[in-house]
Amino acid sequence: MIFDKLINYLKLDKQEFIFQFNSHPNYPSALAFSDTLNFMGVKNDAYELDKEYWDELPEEFIAIVENSFSLVKKSGSSYAVYSEKAKTFEKEELYKKSTDFVLLFEKTEKAENKSVFNFKPVLYAIFAVIIAYSFISQTIFEAIFNILSLAGVYISLEIFNQKFGNTSTVIGSICGGGAAAAQTVNSCDKIIKQDKTSILGLKFSDFSLIYFTGLAVLGLFLPATAYIVKGFTLVSVIAIGYSVYVQAFVEKTFCRVCLLIISILAAQLVISLVFFQNLTFGIGALLLTVILWGLIFSAVKYFNTLLEEKETLQKSNAKNLRFKRNYELFKSQLQQNDKIVFQDTETFSVGRKDSKLRISIVSNPYCGFCKDAHKLAEGLLEKYPDDISLQMRFNYFSDRTHDKYTQLISDLTHIYHNKPEKDFLHAVETWFETKDESKINALSGGVPTSENLNPLVEMSVENSNAGLSFTPIFIINGYQFPDKYDREDLLFFIDELIDDEEI
Repeated sequence: MIFDKLINYLKLDKQEFIFQFNSHPNYPSALAFSDTLNFMGVKNDAYELDKEYWDELPEEFIAIVENSFSLVKKSGSSYAVYSEKAKTFEKEELYKKSTDFVLLFEKTEKAENKSVFNFKPVLYAIFAVIIAYSFISQTIFEAIFNILSLAGVYISLEIFNQKFGNTSTVIGSICGGGAAAAQTVNSCDKIIKQDKTSILGLKFSDFSLIYFTGLAVLGLFLPATAYIVKGFTLVSVIAIGYSVYVQAFVEKTFCRVCLLIISILAAQLVISLVFFQNLTFGIGALLLTVILWGLIFSAVKYFNTLLEEKETLQKSNAKNLRFKRNYELFKSQLQQNDKIVFQDTETFSVGRKDSKLRISIVSNPYCGFCKDAHKLAEGLLEKYPDDISLQMRFNYFSDRTHDKYTQLISDLTHIYHNKPEKDFLHAVETWFETKDESKINALSGGVPTSENLNPLVEMSVENSNAGLSFTPIFIINGYQFPDKYDREDLLFFIDELIDDEEI
């Protein structure tokens, strides 16, 4: 199922979205799509809505158009529809080609795609240095030859990335223009992803990357390497002929990206034949070429194998997670142990007190693993303020703890009883971020507090009697979170837990 335009519009990480969507136990249903958007930070509500009410919908919504999840934007009397490509429909045509499913969404900052490292600025900087050097130190035709090599490297890199599921705006813009957009997109995708060539485990598109990268480096040493460069451009005639043959007679469709690469190869061939004259052959240049091509081939082979293994593992992991994220299975594991009934459900309790879903977190302020657990719990409370109550059940025994701990608990108790709930939550967050008792004391008023800590002691005894000594532990409506699941898995089940009357 393809919805590149929709993912790009919502500024989502495509690989993460596809992985989470594919691993949902109800994949590829509308529920799986909605849950994945929620997980990625796009709040949404799904409805089955008769077409007669669609005029009341907001300017932007998501619908299933032509069997694909699509972003629909009202534009006067017509609708712009974005899925794997952009289309425009009149109202009646849109209604005819879509189901009654609509999804209303709200974009948030968390929905934005935040890449850890963007290699393109580095790539552009390298290209700029090569271009500057070429125009300063070489002839105009040698410089043009190098620019064509860099263009080939860039396009080949985009093809290499797209082969592993990454969206390329460059490939999309080349293949997606014109009246026959759908046909050209499918042609490019078909030839790029279904390339049956396999030489030493590499496809034809991989050799394109190796070829242009090698020429880009050898081009820096022109005219000393002109003899070898000219030889490679002559050999490229074989690649041109093979590519044209595959497109014309095997696939019976032409790929615009492939034709662009052929044009670059042809232009370099003409330049080398016309302007690279008086050639000399050197052993040093030949040795440089052999080492260079060996290194580039090994690098492309390594990353190709690495990405293929990663893709295989992701597909396998997605299938396994569909089983693990099945709510009924999780529910059976959750209810496997006896239900714990706490007498004290008020101490350090935040959120909506009468909510159906009560989460308790048994922790210790000095526990190193409790920081992430509290962050998860408080994140859920922030996301579902009207559906969740949260109790922080700190283990505290006055006869076993040091004075700093006692003062810290007293300060937190003072904040809890005398200040707004958000100030208490801020104090807990500040503590786990800094582990600085003085900062919590400052938040409580800046003077030593002496609160009644008996409720904390009694609550800790309850924890101990229930066998809840190790921290952190999540308790969901009295049921201990199952050991077979990671705490973060709670994010996948929270909506169903809220709606489950039995739980």
